[in-house]
Amino acid sequence: MYFSPPKTAATTRNRGYAVPSQDDRSEYNPSGNAAEAAPATSNSALASRFNQMFPVLSPAEIDRVRRFGEVRRFPAGGLLFQAGEAVAGTYVILSGRVGIVPRDVLGKPVPVAAFAQLIGAPIEEMSEVVPGEVVGEISQLSGRPDLSAIDARAIDDVEAIFVPPEALRALLVAEAELGERVLRALMLRRVALIEIGFGGPVIVGGLKSPDVTRLSGFLERNGVPFRVVDPDQDPDGSALLTRFAPTPVELPLVILSDRTVLENPTKHELGRAVGLVATSFREEPYDVAVVGAGPAGLATAVYGASEGLSIVVLEAVAFGGQAGASARIENYLGFPTGVSGQALMARAFTQAQKFGAEFSLSTQVKRVDCASERIEHDPVHILELADGRRIRARAVVIATGARYRRPEIPDLARFEGRGVSYWASPVEARLCHNEDVALVGGGNSAGQAAVFLAGHARHVRLLVRRPGLASTMSRYLIDRIAASPNITLLCDTEIVELLGTPDHGLGSVRWRNRRTGVEEQVALGHLFLFTGADPATSCLTECGVPLDQNGFIRTGTDVSSTERVPLPLETGIEGIFAVGDVRCGSVKRVGAAIGEGAAVVAQLHTFFARRGLTPAGMVAGQAAV
Repeated sequence: MYFSPPKTAATTRNRGYAVPSQDDRSEYNPSGNAAEAAPATSNSALASRFNQMFPVLSPAEIDRVRRFGEVRRFPAGGLLFQAGEAVAGTYVILSGRVGIVPRDVLGKPVPVAAFAQLIGAPIEEMSEVVPGEVVGEISQLSGRPDLSAIDARAIDDVEAIFVPPEALRALLVAEAELGERVLRALMLRRVALIEIGFGGPVIVGGLKSPDVTRLSGFLERNGVPFRVVDPDQDPDGSALLTRFAPTPVELPLVILSDRTVLENPTKHELGRAVGLVATSFREEPYDVAVVGAGPAGLATAVYGASEGLSIVVLEAVAFGGQAGASARIENYLGFPTGVSGQALMARAFTQAQKFGAEFSLSTQVKRVDCASERIEHDPVHILELADGRRIRARAVVIATGARYRRPEIPDLARFEGRGVSYWASPVEARLCHNEDVALVGGGNSAGQAAVFLAGHARHVRLLVRRPGLASTMSRYLIDRIAASPNITLLCDTEIVELLGTPDHGLGSVRWRNRRTGVEEQVALGHLFLFTGADPATSCLTECGVPLDQNGFIRTGTDVSSTERVPLPLETGIEGIFAVGDVRCGSVKRVGAAIGEGAAVVAQLHTFFARRGLTPAGMVAGQAAV
């Protein structure tokens, strides 16, 4: 997604893409009155942010960019890119003016004044292009860029450096200071798009529909901009239904920038449509396949890719795992004021892509074949995906983590997605605004969720089966819960019944005090479950990897083997490693998972050395040099 930057009070330089002259403006502003939308007021914080979002490169920096791209020329009226189409790379403008036409999901141009207001930019300050302006977005790193929601047309002759995705990654690594400025700009642009909900899919359906919640949560956790339109409350929703669904269909609909329409898609179908699912993989074996993109898997990807390993990361749902769903992590080293799990994991995701790691999200590994295929004494493991595709890798790192356990509650499945949730994201927080909610669990994740929800819900009841929280939760969270006026802690308490209807979902919850036997029924429509964790090892059921009595993966000295001595993070199958929460004996903390993900990279090098193998990624790097 691309849009034009404004000038702000903090700078007098002209910045951004040219707003067409009045003679050219009819296409950009059908109303003919650009002044109708009042511009947002600039302030120093906004000025600082926009300056970072849209840096202007110096002539010296432009010269450094030239070796990573090629100069392209566009005559007046020519398109650099078009709404509804994927953009092949990033541009650095050298000369000329470029008109930007934002388009809505119907393909109609959005008035420049309205779009300027949307992004908080005074229209009169969006004047002309400056040589050195970078035109790009963070999805370029993956090589599978998003569909553009904007036309970029040359107003007069334009000259620009075109940098393809692989060259952009090389620039970010080779030119550290320049790369930092460019990468920060691309990241901030994505944040802005998410905040304003522009440029991504439009979901048409009821705001409290379980399927709308399911799809919204999926897009939000994967950092995809989107917007929800309720046809019963928003005239735009009715117009979209008239245009795209003239006959009755099952809501919600998902409408993409190229006007493709998906009818109540699965997460995998939606992920494939928005480019989260890789459409192809390399034919030759990867050095490492990482299964799971939580903190441990992302750390393996970052450290491994930065050291030259060819890495593919396969994640069944969204990057970040359970950590990515944490509203605020305050005990992670180096963040004294705390950091949201989504922000921390999104940075790691971008960092891994910067170094060349490949990702396929919403991609389930159905089976790992540990009976290594041998090609000239080169052991290769086979990973079978749920969609039928197969990936080959010399080593496999299992970083699938653990999944919250489903407690034994009657009719629980009937209310999942209809009032019962297993994480508390901003999507759920909006749904329970000023309502009563209950949350079950006594660990740090439960505590973080309770504190987060307390900022949105009217009243949060925290239910735990134990006599207290001291043995399972960090002290700072216990103190914060005690200090929150709208959180009530109910110890020695368990849920015995859920009540509601299929149409309206959860209506009330009955729980029992385990010491006294007294039961209480409370009307509420939202229940959050953070109860224990089961290891996610279903892909290994036919592999023979040794597990402990609770199903966690044994590694290192915990593996009983007379044939060889496994490396500390290696399983009983040579070349198969396990890190993070899925591993037996691991410390269930974000920092510990990241540490294991980093440590396993050194052991991967040892594994390759024992086999007398040179990682394919390093061979490719040497050839490039």
